[in-house]
Amino acid sequence: MGKLDGRTAVVTGAARGQGRSHAVTLAAAGADIVAIDICSDIETNRYPMATREDLEETSRLVEKEGRRCVSAVADVRDAAQLQRTIDDAVAELGGLHIVVANAGICPLGDVPGKAFLDAVDVDLVGVVNTVSASYPHLSAGASIIATGSVAALMKGSGTEVLGPGGFGYSSAKRQVAQYIHDLALAVAPESIRANCVHPTNCNTDMLHSDPMYRVFRPDLASPTREDTVEAFKSGQPMNVSWIEPDDVSRAVLFLASDDSRFVTGLQMKVDAGAALTHTNPYSLK
Repeated sequence: MGKLDGRTAVVTGAARGQGRSHAVTLAAAGADIVAIDICSDIETNRYPMATREDLEETSRLVEKEGRRCVSAVADVRDAAQLQRTIDDAVAELGGLHIVVANAGICPLGDVPGKAFLDAVDVDLVGVVNTVSASYPHLSAGASIIATGSVAALMKGSGTEVLGPGGFGYSSAKRQVAQYIHDLALAVAPESIRANCVHPTNCNTDMLHSDPMYRVFRPDLASPTREDTVEAFKSGQPMNVSWIEPDDVSRAVLFLASDDSRFVTGLQMKVDAGAALTHTNPYSLK
């Protein structure tokens, strides 16, 4: 018996990285999966996005766990497209119980101001669209989980270092945290839970990209992965360069399951201590 037997989860940004890990982890616990990804590049985001082949691999891995998977190419910025995608998948799979609003980009570096808009449209509006499209299918016991970021808990905007796209990313993630907090209060009378997971540096294509390397090693013309290992440790008291997607997926599974049936409005850090110097346990700030 799995913790999620008989349940269905929608996961956005599911083609690779944290999204794929979440989809496979939830499937291993018994859930059928709706795996959604844009599977195309966004111009201001200067690292390659996932492909259709990546999404097919996620489906294969879910099915390897003995669960059904409906995969779909859809853009979380397009509310109508996302609504149709989720409606069709729920009709095929027979219900919806878990929502993992995970799709995200981080357009760092020397990019135009539109990168701010792109980051907010994917990282914030995409979360809102995913929740809104899923909500009509949810009932008591459902769990909504959004991917935030330790950046949401940091002081300052970092515009000088991160550029407009990085500013958009951190701004969006802060607003996601507030949105989930307020959503949890709004849907609590329906016994629907809403929580946010805030990872630190995570071993994905977003982290291991040329724009990110340049942010952490601005002293080098062409920094490599090896050049950034120590730099990535700089803000994390637990002295690790990055966490693994599975570390975040374990938190997502907890929040998706009945193990957290009375946990809602949580800002759950999976950050190796990165936010400790920026947060006060006696304040919501």
